[in-house]
Order: sequence, then structure tokens, then C-alpha cells
Amino acid sequence: MAASETKKKTLLLRTLDGIEKAGNKLPDPTMLFVYLILITMVVSVICASFGASVTFETIDLAAGQMVERTVSVVNLFSAGSLRHLATTVISSFVNFFPLGTVFTIILGVGVANGSGFLTTLLRQLAASTPKKMVTSTVVLIGILSSIAGSTGYVVLVPLGALLFIAFGRHPIAGLAATFAGVSGGWGANILISANDPLLAGMSTQAAQIINPAYVVQPIANWYFMIASTVVLTIVGTFVTDKIVEPRLTPYVPEGIQEKIEEMSAAQKKGMRYAGIAALLYIVLMLFLTVPSGALLRHPTTGSLLVSPFMSAIIFFMMLLFLIPGIFYGIGAGTIKNSKDVILMMNKAISELASFLVLIFFAAQFTNAFNFSNLGMVISIAGGNFLQGIGFVGLPLVIAFIVATFIINIFISIDTAKWAIMAPIFIPMFMNLGISPEFTQAAYRIGDSSSNIITPLMPFFVLTVAFFQKYDKKAGMGSVVSTMLPYSISFLISWIALVAVWYLLGLPPGPGAVILYP
Repeated sequence: MAASETKKKTLLLRTLDGIEKAGNKLPDPTMLFVYLILITMVVSVICASFGASVTFETIDLAAGQMVERTVSVVNLFSAGSLRHLATTVISSFVNFFPLGTVFTIILGVGVANGSGFLTTLLRQLAASTPKKMVTSTVVLIGILSSIAGSTGYVVLVPLGALLFIAFGRHPIAGLAATFAGVSGGWGANILISANDPLLAGMSTQAAQIINPAYVVQPIANWYFMIASTVVLTIVGTFVTDKIVEPRLTPYVPEGIQEKIEEMSAAQKKGMRYAGIAALLYIVLMLFLTVPSGALLRHPTTGSLLVSPFMSAIIFFMMLLFLIPGIFYGIGAGTIKNSKDVILMMNKAISELASFLVLIFFAAQFTNAFNFSNLGMVISIAGGNFLQGIGFVGLPLVIAFIVATFIINIFISIDTAKWAIMAPIFIPMFMNLGISPEFTQAAYRIGDSSSNIITPLMPFFVLTVAFFQKYDKKAGMGSVVSTMLPYSISFLISWIALVAVWYLLGLPPGPGAVILYP
């Protein structure tokens, strides 16, 4: 039995070493886009020389009807193409849809985080947990932490261990449950996070390859995300209590154990200020949206789904973070004047420096790829092939989820992956009758489910360090073997949820549909 377990561990470690080595050989995500631009240019020359083209039906916005259109691959090394690429460098970057949306919402999140509001809120939620609900609470709070970006990895994962110790349970089980929520539940939430407008922006640009008027809203997956949050919380709780913790050897504490710090008087005051401010803001927004004829409804139809409110949803989400963050800071004393607020915004934006570099090259790749018509030709030809062999509908969606799950093990940056995959798969799936919103939801499942087992995920090494605090022998292999049940369980349960959603024809979000006509 021991020899068998040793063999399994050796095989697991070898597999992990192979994954890590292969992943480390991949270029930096930014350089990946540089290479993809060059590859796109070379492939465009080859395809153009063979006269690669497709004929398909699309929407004529002026005529308001379907028309037949033929598109050929454009040689990106031709004089006209080179002139186009050179003269659109700035415009393709400035007009890259995710740029403005992410920068807008991060201003609010930066103040909420910088003032200490989000950290205090998450700590308070964890500290006030009843014993019977400790596991489900840490998983749920982990999932919700994506609204604060990467804060969950740094603050919540070690907090989960302390919470389990406080209830006489194994700290590594607390680490595992929280890490599963933070990382594996990255694609779920009950609120809109900074990641939603980013993914929606990339999906919009990809969808406009087929339909120039198509817009994917940041709340396009909201209903599905809420349901996912419930499912993953239940599954994460079951895996922790029934699979992970029973396998752990008894924990024997060494020395003086850390405790969860209670809120100070200043923090309590800050939370009161933040709560009152948030309540007043929500009441104001309800007044501006709920009554018929409200200011933020459509002035003609009275609709809320197509309205000024929906068009400005990112701005209103930014205020939902900004206002409580400012008032918390005033009450807690972390904000003394307006300069402090601006400094927090500056800090939040400065942390996006690597993101800014990444999306500059991502925008150039998107521009070149779209101008070459390679995305159109590949997606339509691929779609026709899949339709010809009958591989469409739910089986196709599930296959896409599994493929994303595997790809994420090697390319763990979700936005970088989607910038590459969206221009191919969204148009292809649109031609096969799957909406961009549902394709995006499927992507989030595959991307999130394997986050917790990929050694290339940026915060994986930090989690290993947290494990080693309570088990000196813990290494990368032991962390992955602990987290593997979560990864597989999340993937299976999420696929089951997608299947139910698809078969019932439920909308993935407000104004969104599953099937694209």
C-alpha cells in the first residue's frame, strides 16, 4: 500500500515537473503577443497566396437584412497592410475596449482596497462565522474576493487557516478551502468584478467580426455567475469536509499560534460610515432605476436592459466601491483628505503597469488578426467543419470547457488567453448558434477550474509557502494533490450546471441569450 502511494506521488511529481518545465519555456505573456503578431503575418502570406476565402451570411446594418459576403485572407506583408498596421498602432490601443472599462472600475476598487475597507470587510465576515458554517463561509468569501482582485490570495488564504485553528480544525484544510474559493471560484461571484468588463470588452471585439453592432455587456454572465457561486460553495464545502480534511494527518500546533485580530475601534467606526454610505447610495440608485420613467431608464421605451443605466454600469459599479471606500477611510482614519484618495487611485493604476504593456501588444495582435481576416476564415471554416460532422450544441461547449481547462495549466493569465482565443472561438461559435455571452461563460469555467492546480499560476508559489507554515515537508506536489479534488469536482459540477442552463435555455445574464440566431 505504501509502495503504491509512493509510486503515485512520484508520478504526480514527475507530471508536475513536466508541466512546470513546459510552462516555463513559454514566453512572457506580453512577448507571446509579439510572437503571435509575427506568426499571424507569416500565416497570412501563406493563406493569401493560396487564395483562402469563405462565403457566409452577415447582417447589413444599413439595409437591415442578411446579405451574402465573401472574405479572403489579406497578406499582412503587402504595402497596403503594412501602412494600415503602422498608422493604426495608437488608435487600436486607445480604442481597445477593455482599456477604459478596467481603468474606470479600478479607481473605485483601488480606494476601497487602499483605505482598508475590503480587507476589513472580508476579515469581519470570516470572524463572525458560526462553527457549523465555517467551511462554506471560507469558500464563499474566497469566491467573493475576486471583486478585490488578488487581495484574496494574500489576505484570505492565510486567514482561512487561522479560522480553522480557532475552531479546532486542521489549518491546511482551511488553506485549501479558501484557496479553492479564491482561485477555483475566480469565474463566479454575486457581484461584478474588474475582470468582467475586461472579458466582455474582448468578447465584444471578437463578436463584431461577425456582427459589427454586437456588444457583450459586463453583466452578460451575471445570472450564471450567481448560480455558479452557490454550486461551487456547496461542492467546495463537501470536498473539504468529506475528502480533503479526513486525509490530513492530525495537526499538532507548535509554539504560540496566531489569532484572528478583532476590529479596532477605528475600523468599527469606518465600517459604520461605509455601511451608511453604501445604503444611501443603493437607495439613490433604486430611486433612479426602479420607478417607471426613472432618470436612468430608456427615455422612450422605459426599458432597464437597454438604458442609460446599463450603458453606464461600469461607472456605477466604480461608485459602489469608491463611496464606501472613502467613508470607511474617513471613519477609520486612513483617509485624512482628498490627496489620500488620489494617492490610492494612483497606486491602484500604477499596479496596472504590466497590464497596460500587455494590452498594448494584445491590441496590436487583435488589430492585425482582424485585418488579415484570418479569424473570420478560421472561425467560419472551422464552424462549417464542426457542423458538417454534427459536433455542435452542448457537446461542443463541453469540449471547449475541457480544452480551456488544459490550456490554462500552461497559460494561466486569463486575460492573455482570452485575447488569443476570443477572436477565433466567439465568431466560430456564433456561426454554430452559440452566443458570445455563453461562450465567454464556458471559457470562465475551464479557466477557473484548473487555476488551483497549475504551478504556473502567479500565486501558486505563495500558497505553497502558506502550506509549509503548517507542514514543513509540504511542496508543490503535495499542494496539487490536496487541491486536485477541488479542481476535478469544480469542473464536473460546473459542466453539469452548464448542461442544465443550456437545456433549460436560461439567460446567462441580463439581456443575454444562449443561442445566437
